[in-house]
Amino acid sequence: MNATNGDYLHLYKRYVDVITVMKKDGQMLPLYLAWDDENGRKLYKIDKVHQIKKAVSEVGGCGIRYDVRISGHERRLFYEKNRWFIESHQP
Repeated sequence: MNATNGDYLHLYKRYVDVITVMKKDGQMLPLYLAWDDENGRKLYKIDKVHQIKKAVSEVGGCGIRYDVRISGHERRLFYEKNRWFIESHQP
């Protein structure tokens, strides 16, 4: 399925490691996302955090949603309870 013919792109909840900084005002700011696949682990710098808000994910679950830009791509990164996940097209 693909979006070009109007089909729904299936998203998955993919838990990821995130390197963050805890600011003195208590706000968590994600700096890097670690992506693991068959080629190993790669760190991606989070270029910009556009918005931080409580939200529900399309893939289930809820938490604090960080709308971020990573390598020129807009993504939604969630902090849910004690861990991070991203909405991914790969399980």
